[in-house]
Amino acid sequence: MKILLLEDDKLFGETIEEFLSDEGYSVDWAQSLSEAMEFGYHKRYDLYLFDVKLPDGDGFGFLEELRNIDDQTPTIFITSKNQREDIIEGLSKGADDYLTKPVDLEEMLLRIKAVLRRCYGEEIAQIGEFRFDLKNLQLHRAQELIELNPKELTLLALFLKNRKKIVPKERIYQHLWKPDEIVSDGALRVYINALKKIFGKEAITNIRGVGYRFEK
Repeated sequence: MKILLLEDDKLFGETIEEFLSDEGYSVDWAQSLSEAMEFGYHKRYDLYLFDVKLPDGDGFGFLEELRNIDDQTPTIFITSKNQREDIIEGLSKGADDYLTKPVDLEEMLLRIKAVLRRCYGEEIAQIGEFRFDLKNLQLHRAQELIELNPKELTLLALFLKNRKKIVPKERIYQHLWKPDEIVSDGALRVYINALKKIFGKEAITNIRGVGYRFEK
């Protein structure tokens, strides 16, 4: 799981980055809104951890802007703003949870896992004889690791989070390609066929002109 941490306190940011990295998460740490926007332009994230008081703006307004452009990435505020009205404002801007400093790291980890589980489901998905680790993007059959490229693994994760639901092509494009990359329908068909070779031709239905549905 990829996390974007927005925190201008260097010691606290470094502590969170090291702690979450040790727990197996991939963390990019931004110390300003402009840096966070730069990260967001080049990457997609599974979770945002946002401070509120920042040198070039505030996290509340930043999240509101993201929600207005339909960025629904789960978000947790971690901030010293601990008044009731602050918490209400943060949640009203679209946050999924709100932690006040000083933060207990173990509690933060449990909150993160709860938000991710609520938004994406369990970390391990079973597909017949296969087992897919949604956190580490690894596919296994028994003890065998099935080799897939990163975009195929990302596509499989998206399908498993939306089992038996139509996933629009536009959403697939957003997940597989960075904003500065060129989208390729031909490459997408290659990734789809790679998954069909593993799970069977009937595993993925092409909803012509709309998207795809994972049937397993």
